[in-house]
Amino acid sequence: MRIAIYQAQSGIDPAANAERLVGAIREAAAGEAAMLFTPEMSGMLDRDRERALGKAQAERDDNVLKAVRDAAREAGIWVHLGSLALKGESGKLVNRGFVIDDEGEVRARYDKIHLFDVDLPTGESWRESAMYEAGEQAVVVDGTPLGKLGLTICYDLRFPELFQRLSNAGAEVIAVPAAFTVPTGRAHWQVLMRARAIEAELFIVAAAQAGRHEDGRETYGHSLIADPWGELVLEMGGEPGLAFAEIDLGRIADVRSRIPVLQHRRAIPPVAN
Repeated sequence: MRIAIYQAQSGIDPAANAERLVGAIREAAAGEAAMLFTPEMSGMLDRDRERALGKAQAERDDNVLKAVRDAAREAGIWVHLGSLALKGESGKLVNRGFVIDDEGEVRARYDKIHLFDVDLPTGESWRESAMYEAGEQAVVVDGTPLGKLGLTICYDLRFPELFQRLSNAGAEVIAVPAAFTVPTGRAHWQVLMRARAIEAELFIVAAAQAGRHEDGRETYGHSLIADPWGELVLEMGGEPGLAFAEIDLGRIADVRSRIPVLQHRRAIPPVAN
């Protein structure tokens, strides 16, 4: 199965980002990809809270989502729209990903469960919970060109129990759209992606933001695909662009027959004091 990854350098203008997304969809379809994967915050990447809140829309009104759905239908390609910042019911935003089929219909939604709150030694402070409400539901969507697709977003990567839950539910591929910082990307990006693929014995498809953005942040890039053995099928560099790869789902059964981890999983008893 041929898929495409769009490594974006999203800015603060949703209309400009939508135009680039539509271009990536058309290019992916022209390259005969069955499905395109895009990063976290594909519609707007802006750490200015008031500015982002002012531009964010509810899902029903979001112009980026509409543009992607229209482009997917016109091009006849599935799209995993990594995530958009949308207005939620609580007054905060939600970090929501979408699976859109080749007729432009939304087949699944996923709201990021784990929010990143931290004070870094560099002086940077991140408080996702101040701006976003957390999701509460793990999601696997069936019937995609890659079979059963599990959905996560960025910081979820550091919580292997979510990946175990998705693989227990039958996921064959897990998408990890992201906007990793450069220091954490250099240290942890590849090793964590490969570890999650090995633990769950499935494919990881990770579309990432890359480069220096309009809001001043810099993201790591290096979008990748890891197979169930932990080998890299694809790894991009640090610049935005589009890349293609072939996914052989038969690799899953091969790896699971050699190391049947999923068959050996057991409920862990309480820790003895």
